[in-house]
Amino acid sequence: MSAPRFCAAFAASILLGCLLQGCSTTARTAHAASVKPDKDRRQAPDFALKDPEGRLVRLSDFRGKVLLLDFWATWCDPCKIEIPWFMDLQRQNKDKGFEVLGIAMDDGGWEDVKPFLAELKVNYRVVMGNDDTAQNYGGVDALPTTFLIDRGGKIAAIHVGLTSRKEFEDGVQELLQAPAPAGGIVPVGAVLVAPGR
Repeated sequence: MSAPRFCAAFAASILLGCLLQGCSTTARTAHAASVKPDKDRRQAPDFALKDPEGRLVRLSDFRGKVLLLDFWATWCDPCKIEIPWFMDLQRQNKDKGFEVLGIAMDDGGWEDVKPFLAELKVNYRVVMGNDDTAQNYGGVDALPTTFLIDRGGKIAAIHVGLTSRKEFEDGVQELLQAPAPAGGIVPVGAVLVAPGR
C-alpha cells in the first residue's frame, strides 16, 4: 500500500469529519458506549504475519485476551501520536489479559520499521502487514485504523483516524471488565482440569 493513497484517504476522512463534526473533539466522543453490544460484533479474521525476528504471529494466538489491533505506518503522523498511548495501555494492562499488536503497513518493510520501533522503544508486538490482511479487515484505506477485539475474538470497536486517548482507554476497560464469553474460550496458556479433579 502506498503512502499517497493512505494520505489522500486520511485527508478526505479528516475533511469529512470536520464538516460533519465541526472539528470538535467533544463531538467525536459524545456517543454512549465505547464498544458495540455483543450481538453486533463479528469475528475478527485470523491471519499469520511475521514479526521482526521472522516468527509467525496469528490473531488466534491472542484468543482469550482483549486485543488492540493497530494498522499503522512510520510515515503516518496521527499514528505517531497514538503509539505512545498504546505503549501506556500495554504497560498498565498486560497483567489483566490485554495485549497490543501493531500491523505495520510500510512499503519499505522492516528496513523502515525496525529503526522506528527501536527509537520509540515500542513495548508491544509488531508484525508486517500486507494488502490481503487489510482487505480482510474491511479494506483498511486510512491509517491509523485500530480495532478493539474482545476475549472471544470479536471486533468490539473500529477507530479510523486519530481517536482520543480516553476513547481507547474506556473501550479497553469496558472489554477487560466484561465477563468471559460463553462457549469454552480458554485463554492462551490456561491449564485445563477435568471436572471432579
